[in-house]
Order: sequence, then structure tokens, then C-alpha cells
Amino acid sequence: MKRVAVYCGASPGASSEYAAAAAELGAELAQRGIGLVYGGSRTGLMGVVADAALQHGGEVIGVLPTHLAKREIAHQQLTKLISVDSMHERKHQMMELADGFIAAPGGAGTMEEYFEVITWSQIGLHRKPCGLLNVKGYYDPLIHFFEHMVNERFVPARYAKLNLVSDSPEELLRLMQHFQHPDNSN
Repeated sequence: MKRVAVYCGASPGASSEYAAAAAELGAELAQRGIGLVYGGSRTGLMGVVADAALQHGGEVIGVLPTHLAKREIAHQQLTKLISVDSMHERKHQMMELADGFIAAPGGAGTMEEYFEVITWSQIGLHRKPCGLLNVKGYYDPLIHFFEHMVNERFVPARYAKLNLVSDSPEELLRLMQHFQHPDNSN
């Protein structure tokens, strides 16, 4: 993996553990020589992961829609900041630039971005690893819901392994580097 897209909150969340994990993730990416692709903001967990990667000498590419530049406050110290016209362009650009995807804690936008990459993986549009950074069990309800979708046969069982999960950035990246996409045959 040359680059990983990280989806996460533009706010810091309710616990300092979220920011600590985001900083650990940014540092771990940089130390492994893996570039960070993210939403381009300097606020919340987005700013934390970017700052940590930059502090450890990592490449950081932000992709920010022009209509969010003021609201999310564009990060000005990035390796590269790509300005796009829409959220669709942002997601497409991030997907093209990244070799894997991680959802750290975040809100509806984080979920929407992560669900798109998981869906695209299921239908064979990419074979890149997708992971949940499950800080403080943040994603436990979502993990159970994915299991429920499989149990209720709305998602084939072979896709249960598409969601790599760990509360440790180091372990999650290791899982991603060893990921093998399941067979896409029906």
C-alpha cells in the first residue's frame, strides 16, 4: 500500500481517546512510508491525523470541496491540497488516490464514505482493503449490524471478511497489508 484514505470526524468527538488514536494512526502511516489521503480539513480528527502524519515526515494529501473550505477550514501545511467542486468528486478522488480505506470514529459523512467503499468492494469495482479503527468500541454496533446483514442473507457470508477491524492502528494496518479479497463470483 502506497496510500491509505482515512475517513473520520471534522470534530474531535466526546473522548480524548479518539484524538489519541487518530494521532497514532497518522504517525503509524508515516513511519511505514504510507501516504495519507483524507478530507483536507485542519479541524477535528481530520486535523489530528494529518498533523501527526506530517510531524512524522509523511505524505499528506487533502481533498476538500470548495463549499467546505471555510466550514471545515482547509489545512494549509499539507503535501498537497486538492480542491474539488463536490462531495462526489472528493470521494472519487480519494478512492483513486488510495490503496486502502480506514474509517476512524466520525459521523454520518464518515459512514457514507465508508459504506460506499465497502459496497464498491462487494460489487468488484475495487479489491482494496477496508478497515474500521474501533476506538473504545465505537464501531461495535456497526460490526453487529454487518453480522446481522449477513445472517439475514442480504450480504453473502464471504463478504463478512471485507471489514477489517481493530482498535490498534498498527494491527489494522498489518491486517490491511495482508488482506486478500474474497472471490467475487456469485
